[in-house]
Amino acid sequence: METDEALRVLPFQLQFDKPVASQIKIAEWNPEKDLLAMVTEDSKILLHRFNWQRLWTVSPGRSITSLCWRPDGKAIAVGLEDGTLSLHDVENGKMLSSLKSHNVAVVCLNWEEDRQHVGDDRGSISTYEDRTFRFFPPAPRVPRMPGLVSGDTSFIDDSEDSFQELSNSSQQRFNILCSGDRDGTICFSIFGIFPIGKINIRKCCITSPSSEKQVECQLLNASISKVALSKDLCRLIVMCSGELIKDREDSDSGWTPGHGMHGLHCLVLDTSVFSKRKHELHLVAQQASNIEELTEVIRASLSVMSKQWSDAMHTFREKFDSLSNLIIDHGLDSSPQEEFLSLLGGARTSPPVHQFLVNSLGEVGVKRVSKVVCGAGKELQHVVLNHLQPAAEIIGFRMGELRGLSRWRTRYQGIGLDESLISNATEKAGMIIVQVEWFMRLLSSVVQQFSNFFNWLLKCIKLLMSEPSDQLLPYNSELVIIFLKFLYDRDPVRQLLEASDTDDNIEIDLETMQRIKELVQFGGFSDCEYLQRTLAKEFQQLESSFKDAFLMPFTSISRKILCEDLFPLFPLPPSPVSVMVPMSVSYYEQTCQRRLIDYISFQIPDESFSSITNCIGIVRGFTHDWTAKKGYTSLEAALLSLPDGYQCVDLSLYKESQIVLLLNETATTSESSGDARMLTVEANDLPFVSIPLSASLNHWNLHQLKDYVVYLQLENEKVRSIPHSVIAPLAVSSSRGVACVFAARKRALVYILEEDEDEVSDTE
Repeated sequence: METDEALRVLPFQLQFDKPVASQIKIAEWNPEKDLLAMVTEDSKILLHRFNWQRLWTVSPGRSITSLCWRPDGKAIAVGLEDGTLSLHDVENGKMLSSLKSHNVAVVCLNWEEDRQHVGDDRGSISTYEDRTFRFFPPAPRVPRMPGLVSGDTSFIDDSEDSFQELSNSSQQRFNILCSGDRDGTICFSIFGIFPIGKINIRKCCITSPSSEKQVECQLLNASISKVALSKDLCRLIVMCSGELIKDREDSDSGWTPGHGMHGLHCLVLDTSVFSKRKHELHLVAQQASNIEELTEVIRASLSVMSKQWSDAMHTFREKFDSLSNLIIDHGLDSSPQEEFLSLLGGARTSPPVHQFLVNSLGEVGVKRVSKVVCGAGKELQHVVLNHLQPAAEIIGFRMGELRGLSRWRTRYQGIGLDESLISNATEKAGMIIVQVEWFMRLLSSVVQQFSNFFNWLLKCIKLLMSEPSDQLLPYNSELVIIFLKFLYDRDPVRQLLEASDTDDNIEIDLETMQRIKELVQFGGFSDCEYLQRTLAKEFQQLESSFKDAFLMPFTSISRKILCEDLFPLFPLPPSPVSVMVPMSVSYYEQTCQRRLIDYISFQIPDESFSSITNCIGIVRGFTHDWTAKKGYTSLEAALLSLPDGYQCVDLSLYKESQIVLLLNETATTSESSGDARMLTVEANDLPFVSIPLSASLNHWNLHQLKDYVVYLQLENEKVRSIPHSVIAPLAVSSSRGVACVFAARKRALVYILEEDEDEVSDTE
């Protein structure tokens, strides 16, 4: 059979037929390069070149339920079973960011970008340049946890700059990542990292403007299957299953209030706010996403510093607590500080102090503890100077930029940029800068006093052992006294770094507090108690102020995302398990009219209609010409009947309104080979039937098209025989003209769909 086919030109040239170690459940082609991302049954992400060379493998450790590419192909968005969205770098698979937007599994993702640069509009009053890079060096990255060895300051890996690349490339074009979950929630995020909207279709009361009777309805127990944002960002098509309930009696359909029908439905959400306010949203998201990244730098810095200092103090206490035990063992009623002060004053050298310094601690012990404590102090200073302080300063500048935008009320108040909340967050950012400076001074003083104390102990040990001490570093007696009185059994550094459940305040002298209050008259902080709070508490307040400020745009935009219309497609049998129906949604641009038209294709289950079996439904124009509701006639549908003996495994809309179908043989006769077929159908050539909008809430529209069914003849289409039984998914690249088919026997077959297409080159 293969020899006979070879005599003629076979459509869809087979490029590769490769084995796969595990069955594939999700597969998506990169929109810009010949790269294929796949998810295995055991939830590993594989990235392959077109020549099937594997670039990397990543295992998130949790079940993966969805995947999509960023429009520029430089990052992959992954939806997880627990509702988390994570972004991975295409170069190495490393996780760039993680966002917990959902409470249940993220089952579908769609990422679209505005086709026009935000700054392309000449003369636009919204044109804006991010000035941060003029005044500041590149933003610091999250520090890594080093060891306690002095000099080990490898807090960052200079080669790990993927997150910076993510930020820079994300801000070239305005883009929106849409994610849908099993509970009917759809979340929107700009650049995939800044949440900007949320809607639950279960809570939407849908009033169909296309219906003559203005019927209101609601979807119960809705579960989303697919979301598709239009290329102009104005409309979102949602494919979902659920029970459609009408709020009023509708005699035409025979439904009564409180009685619905479970089925597959198509919703249209009005997301035009993303298009109308893209300039303002882009600027806010650009600043806010960078601020949130820098907030993570501060959080990680405080965590690293707290761990470093806590470990160093543990070493110090572990050594010096033995002195208290020795004092008790000798029957003395004094404290270690008093014993050390007596030694410093030269009055006497008590037996416990002598035993502690000479036998328990010794010269080696002092040097070791000194190295640990002073080394930790230097590492903390390194973190502050290279991570914490620059992050706080850049945050302060970016908040100032947002504060300026918030005062342009006519343009930014409408998207929820509240001036009072932004001003409060700006003030908190200034306070954290002051707190960091204060912490550096305190840390330097503490490290100096520790070093002076250890130098004095070394001098004492040498004297007690009658050894020469001329080569030792000098010490200051007054600093030793201050250390013993205020630092020996206290830890002001840890107090500033660690958040405490108690409301202990830092003591500030009255003169300093008076100066702080006087500064309010000259533009100082209105909150005069910031110096009484620890650095950890100040950071908590900073985070809280950011959350309040950025929640307002999120809430404002969420209210403007509305459910505009609903189109019931076909009924489904009530089942506790969601039915996996092959479906695809895409938007095509009509070049002659310069407008977008949507195509929705789906397989109709045989049990939905008694008179329609083994059919594919195609609907187009659902969001077309939405502003011209009156006289609306562009909604059209067609039914495509598959040949007997074949069933649809998966389908995908392809470029220029084509549909790629993947079919398996179902016949069990002796002539059946168990092979599969892949074919393309030109949707524009199908006899579409106009659907009147007055019946848009009627489940039986597709049933009424039974007289217009187009019977598919394999010999008349571009068909490729596949010598395997195949399974979903079918991965089709509209931009690159290739398709990947997965056989049931763990094989991957890559086909070139365009016969006249030049040889596909490897990815750079």
